[in-house]
This record gives sequence, structure tokens and C-alpha cells, in this order.
Amino acid sequence: MIFIALSGQCDQIMERGAEKRRLSSRAEPSDRAGEPSGKLFESGRDAVGKRSEEPRRRRVSRVPFAPEYATQGHREAESATMSTYRDLTLPRALSSARAGAAPIGSRRAPVLRTVGTRERRSHLTAPRVPTVGIDIGGTKVMAGVVDADGNILERLRTETPDKSKSPKVVEDTIVELVLDLSDRHDVHAVGIGAAGWVDADRNRVLFAPHLSWRNEPLRDRLAGRLAVPVLVDNDANSAAWAEWRFGAGRGEDHLVMITLGTGIGGAILEDGQVKRGKYGVAGEFGHMQVVPGGHRCPCGNRGCWEQYSSGNALVREARELAAADSPVAYGIIEHVKGNIAEISGPMITELAREGDAMCIELLQDIGQWLGVGIANLAAALDPSCFVIGGGVSAADDLLIGPARDAFKRHLTGRGYRPEARIVRAQLGPEAGMVGAADLARLVARRFRRAKRRRVERYERYERYAEAGRAIQETP
Repeated sequence: MIFIALSGQCDQIMERGAEKRRLSSRAEPSDRAGEPSGKLFESGRDAVGKRSEEPRRRRVSRVPFAPEYATQGHREAESATMSTYRDLTLPRALSSARAGAAPIGSRRAPVLRTVGTRERRSHLTAPRVPTVGIDIGGTKVMAGVVDADGNILERLRTETPDKSKSPKVVEDTIVELVLDLSDRHDVHAVGIGAAGWVDADRNRVLFAPHLSWRNEPLRDRLAGRLAVPVLVDNDANSAAWAEWRFGAGRGEDHLVMITLGTGIGGAILEDGQVKRGKYGVAGEFGHMQVVPGGHRCPCGNRGCWEQYSSGNALVREARELAAADSPVAYGIIEHVKGNIAEISGPMITELAREGDAMCIELLQDIGQWLGVGIANLAAALDPSCFVIGGGVSAADDLLIGPARDAFKRHLTGRGYRPEARIVRAQLGPEAGMVGAADLARLVARRFRRAKRRRVERYERYERYAEAGRAIQETP
């Protein structure tokens, strides 16, 4: 009996202790001077669990609302020094609300100059909104609206302004394309893939061989004229991003993109990040020297890789054989009716597919030099995959087959190390445009959230001011 009585008392003591701990965990220290620190909110009991005589109350703001405070706050907000976005957006929000118009949060803001230069590190949480991608090459400017899945909703194309034209002419072309597309699509950002060297901040085009850009602040100039945030990057970086997101590089952690066109461009992508280098000009593989004292390159050096494995190299070799009236060139000479200047890269590829022996041999030579350069890059970077893009890659196995063979013959440590895959790009000539649009989506997400928070805050201030004025006018 004694044991049972003691057990009952212990149970009662434990129950009371648990009840006190439960109530104390619900208690919240008061921030008012003179109030007990154990006062409870949303409850009718005091700190020890007894019924309190105070009426049940809800947690409210400590500072009562007064109309004069709201009006004064508005005057301070309108007169204070604010960022560019606030300077332009707050007066519009106030005037729009006073006029009874729709809130500006439902309309596109005309100035977005407060977009930060930094972007989010991951694309996984980027908004699924349409953006415009622009690919600026030596001969054409391609623009298109791209959705979050990499699908092209609309595409426009125009000729690239001549190199002798001022930078403003190219900027005018870009602005016209964006405005044309924005008439039919809700555009949230613009990404530009430029064929040139872009600085680490992705603001200035340091040098563009086919345009008059020399240390040109392209992003800032366009952001001042367009109603959307702007991102600028190298065209090869944009193409590599597109292939990693939607094309041949999906699922790869370490990817190298090589673009074969007029010259050779390149990009490095590792763990979902484009590696741009300290100064933003990484990936200029075409100017690696592979033949000391070789062919002169427009960059000023001799023996650059792109002088042996590019569209220019392919056309140069074909024209030299035709000019020498070589017997192996009779097919292509007849095709152009003796006008050697009409020989082009796509023509050589077409004749090679039809079985022209000289054209097949030329593509094999280009492919072998391509394989040598890829082996050098594998020794330095050790990626898991090389993606070959650009116009010359349209030759497919006529080019990539010889490249794979040369790669295996020249790879350092061959036979004792894993070999990277060499694949053709899947997105074709639209890769740069799609990649630029998708990279711009990262900037659009950052701006979109900041804009919504600021606009909602200003609209809320206006509602408070209207309520204060209504109270003052009430008799």
C-alpha cells in the first residue's frame, strides 16, 4: 500500500512538472517595461497555469497607427535619396494609386537599372519565364524568344552591320529586334552571346574581331535602353551552356565545348558553372599554337590551331588546290564554273557527302588537326566530354570520325586512362541564342523578386496613407 501511494504521488508531481514546462514553453518575454516576463499571448492563463482575470488579447503592433505618421513617412520616402529603381518606381506607384489606375505591379516597369551584376549560382530555381537570346556573329544577328525548356517560340534574323559601322549601329539593331519580339511576347530578360572577348563582369566587350567593339560597355548601354535586364557573355560560353542544359552535354559534370566556324571558339563548363577565368577570356582555344612558324593568324601569331582546323582553313585549302589547277580539284572547279572565289565551307561539305574525293580528304585533314587539339585539351583539362559545334560540325562523321581517331593516337597516357567522349552538338546554329536566353533567366529571377517586393511595399504605404486621410476627413 505504501508503494502504491508513493507511486501515485510521483505521478502527480511529474504531471504538474510537465504542465509547467508546457506552459513556460508557450510563454514569451514581454518587451514592455514593467510587464512580467512570463505573460502569455493567445491564452487566458498566467505563467503558472491559473486562469487570468485579464481578457483574452491578440498580438498586435506596439505602435498605434496614426494618419500623420503615414503622411510624414510618405513625404520622407518621396524626398529621401533612394536607388535608381526607387527614384523612378515610387513616384509612379503613388501617382498611379491616386489616379485610381491599376497597380504598377501588374504592369511592366520601364526601367530596370538596379539589376545586380551577380547572378544566382544555380539554374534550378530560375523562373520559368520567356527570355530573349541574341547571337551576334560575323555575318548575322539572330534573336529569338526561348522558354524555360529551351524551346524557341519565335526567331528573327538580320545581317550583322559592317565592321566599319559605329558600335551604336549594332546596339540599334539589337534594340529593334528585342522591341519587335516584345510586342508579341512577355519578355523578362535579354541575353547576348557576342563573338568576342567579354570581361569578367560580363559588362564590356573588350574586343570583337568582326565588329567595331573595343572595350565597349555593351550591357550598360543596352540596359539603359531596354525595359528588361541584360546579360552579356561570349557566344561559345552561351553555346556550351545550351548544350549542357538541353543538348548533347546533358548529365555531364565536366564538359568542353569547341565551336568550329570561321575560327575556333571554346568554353569550359564544370559542375554547372561556366569557367571564364580571372579576366573573362578563358576558352580561346583557337589561338593555341600547334605549328610554330606556321600559317599567319589574324591575331598576329603564327601556327594557331584555328589556321588548321576551322572553316577558314577548309576553304583556304580548297581554293589553293583549285587555283593550282590540281587534277583532284576538277570536281569543285566544275561545280563553281571556274569562279574559285565562290568556294565555301557548306559547298565542300555537300560535295563530300556526294562522294567528291578531294572534299572528303580535306574534311579528314581538318578532323585530324581537330583530334590533335582535343588531345592537348584533354591533357590539360581532363573533361568527360567534348562537344563539337559550329557550322563546320555539319559534316558530322566526315569530320568527327577522323577527329576521334587522331585523338586516340595523340592522347597522353592512352591505354591507361579513361577517354573522354567526342560528340556532335545537338542544337545546331541556334545553340548560342538558346544558351544566352537561358543564362539571362538567372538575372530575370533575381530582378523579378526584388521588383515585386519593392512595388508591393510602396503600394502598401499608399493604402496606409489613403486610410489616414480618410480618418482625418471623417467628421
